[in-house]
Amino acid sequence: MSVKAMGFSGAAKGTLAEFKSFLLKQNAVALAIGVIIGAAVGKVVSGIVDDVLMPIIGVVLPGADWRSAQLGLTGTNAIKYGDLIGRLVDFVFIAAVVFVLAKAFLGKVSATKTCPECLETIPGAARRCRACTEPLV
Repeated sequence: MSVKAMGFSGAAKGTLAEFKSFLLKQNAVALAIGVIIGAAVGKVVSGIVDDVLMPIIGVVLPGADWRSAQLGLTGTNAIKYGDLIGRLVDFVFIAAVVFVLAKAFLGKVSATKTCPECLETIPGAARRCRACTEPLV
């Protein structure tokens, strides 16, 4: 829908046009889409870790409620080291699942190199720089 079709006038048209330009030039829409997809992937990864990996790992870990282990008085002044260790374990497994998923979906990402003449970043398999046409070794 264009700014004119919305029925705005004067400064409002200019502001709306400027805002639309900002959204398109700054890739704000692409960023928003990335955040939404990232949240969805996060739910999938959490599901894999919570529903698939943690039950398997629970067989190896102690049966007691080790995540509630703490030093000091009960309540708010205790050092809850069990919770910290549990969060670290969760992080390691979530990072591993994200790594495996990224590797599976993205495949082998080609390496890049820098042209020695113009310092342009070029694909690793390139034999000539696309910016300055310098032959590469």
